[in-house]
Amino acid sequence: MRTAHCRTSWLSVCPSPACPRGAGPSRCCCPQPSPRKAQTWTCTRVLTFREPGKEGAGFAAREFGRELIPEAWPYSHRYLYGHTLTPEQPGGPQQEVHMLWTPAPPDLTLGEDEEERTWDFLTVVGSSRAEAQACLTEALQLQARGALYTAHAQAWAQLWAECGLDMVGPLPLRQALRGSLYYLLSALPQPKAPGYICHGLSPGGLSNGSREECYWGHVFWDQDLWMFPNILMFHPEAARAILEYRIRTLGGALGNAQNLGYQGAKFAWESAGSGLEVCPEDIYGTQEVHVNGAVVLAFELYYHTTQDLQLFREAGGWDVVRAVAEFWCSRVEWSPREEKYHLRGVMSPDEYHSGINNSVYTNVLVQNSLRFAAALAQDLGLPVPSQWLAVADKIKVPFDVEQNFHPEFDGYEPGEVVKQADVVLLGYPVPFSLSPDVRRKNLEIYEAVTSPQGPAMTWSMFAVGWMELKDTARARGLLDRSFASMAEPFKVWTENADGSGAVNFLTGMGGFLQAVLFGCTGFRVTRAGVTFDPVCVSGISRVSVSGIFYQGNKLNFSFSEDSVTVEVTARAGPWAPRLEAELWPSQARLSLLPGHTVSFPRSAGQIQRSPANLPGSSSSGFPGRTF
Repeated sequence: MRTAHCRTSWLSVCPSPACPRGAGPSRCCCPQPSPRKAQTWTCTRVLTFREPGKEGAGFAAREFGRELIPEAWPYSHRYLYGHTLTPEQPGGPQQEVHMLWTPAPPDLTLGEDEEERTWDFLTVVGSSRAEAQACLTEALQLQARGALYTAHAQAWAQLWAECGLDMVGPLPLRQALRGSLYYLLSALPQPKAPGYICHGLSPGGLSNGSREECYWGHVFWDQDLWMFPNILMFHPEAARAILEYRIRTLGGALGNAQNLGYQGAKFAWESAGSGLEVCPEDIYGTQEVHVNGAVVLAFELYYHTTQDLQLFREAGGWDVVRAVAEFWCSRVEWSPREEKYHLRGVMSPDEYHSGINNSVYTNVLVQNSLRFAAALAQDLGLPVPSQWLAVADKIKVPFDVEQNFHPEFDGYEPGEVVKQADVVLLGYPVPFSLSPDVRRKNLEIYEAVTSPQGPAMTWSMFAVGWMELKDTARARGLLDRSFASMAEPFKVWTENADGSGAVNFLTGMGGFLQAVLFGCTGFRVTRAGVTFDPVCVSGISRVSVSGIFYQGNKLNFSFSEDSVTVEVTARAGPWAPRLEAELWPSQARLSLLPGHTVSFPRSAGQIQRSPANLPGSSSSGFPGRTF
């Protein structure tokens, strides 16, 4: 779809009628007024529409002519409507866009005796006139009662009450956490609102920018691997909505696989409304098949966290998992010489290398997808095709025995520069068993050759790796480096540390949040439970996480250098299982009861279902959308 982006510029203008240029005071040669005199600002509005198709066409307002017709609206409001000129795919629908807004007056004047004044302007964009009008009417009513800002503040207060991530540590780090969570939550539709539908999360949030900027609002693997885990831990209903976007676009993914000559589903590298590939460059759309693994990993994490069988049995979740498994089995090739399955002609997250064979990151995702598909089929009482586990067990996972590390792909030579985090994603966020020695070697080799111009989420994953190995000083340095892309004063991230790339880069924020939410705590979502292995990195003496969701329970989790505290604050209903904390290596078990706080010396362990659960509280009783 093509979306509207509005920018309002406030230009301080010389109030002198004799000014020959109408310039701002900083550029005007006229005598300047006293600060107590009236000052006037001129408001200019720039409205751009663009469509994120392969052409990335941009249109100026004067070009709308026949397609976008301005009309008068009651109470001095304005209305624009129209539809996209070019559908996403030939023969596809042309999305309607309806926009209502409060026009800014030509001049805004601050009186002689006024220190400040607030002006409110409203803009509503919807897919129908009725939707836009209803939203604007509600906003105007709130504005008339003086309750518009209050309603906004109350909504945010409710969100913050439901989730939190903080620490005792440097203020800039705490602000970066708060800001990142704020922008990520801002990108989500309001839960439980009428017509609550998630259309996917783009790297830059809502579609914005000009031609070829901010990825045109398309959805990438960024959503599933970098943003989703944070959302899942706090807001499972929003996490489900993200998965429903993938379910709705499964038809397009099936078409993508068919167009490439394969079975099953190949999710688009760049996805929009239909799920068909809309990436403007074919090489990425055809080779970055690892997006499939990220999609299934999101479904797997959701399943283990919620036990929401309804999504998989009735709402299409199983169809996605099965279709991806079918794609992998048709995409791999058997090598008689190595007696392994190979995955050839792909591109991994390291986009500096294309057309490679056996990306270790991608092949491990293939393993993970197929094994989860087999386990889920058993849970659903469905037959498991023998090929799924055969491919999972026999796919090649490159490993250099002599140097004790994982080459990025067949033929990779140590020292070759890579674009971003790739092999180091094995272990976290991609589940994969690694010895400490191999994990360390992977981190050391790839940290030395990863481009400093790479995207913002890269260093967060190196930080997580060093936290796993308890190298707290090295982890802290990389944690600080991970938010170098954050711009002051509003903590907005850019894709790259030099300010280039996508703006409001949610991918980088998601990676940074994971470095604390999953790195410092050691949280790992597994079939058996949520493991933890907390670590206080240098300069941080305490970490607190509130509002964690696990199988119908809400928990608070905090730790210091000496102790860990866990509290169950709420249960969604009688179906929610009772939980316990198992401590390692002692295997001591502590019951986690609602309203009770449990503390113990800092150690690793797992939050899991208690054996004391009554027969009626099994996962088969999960009510679907009730969280």
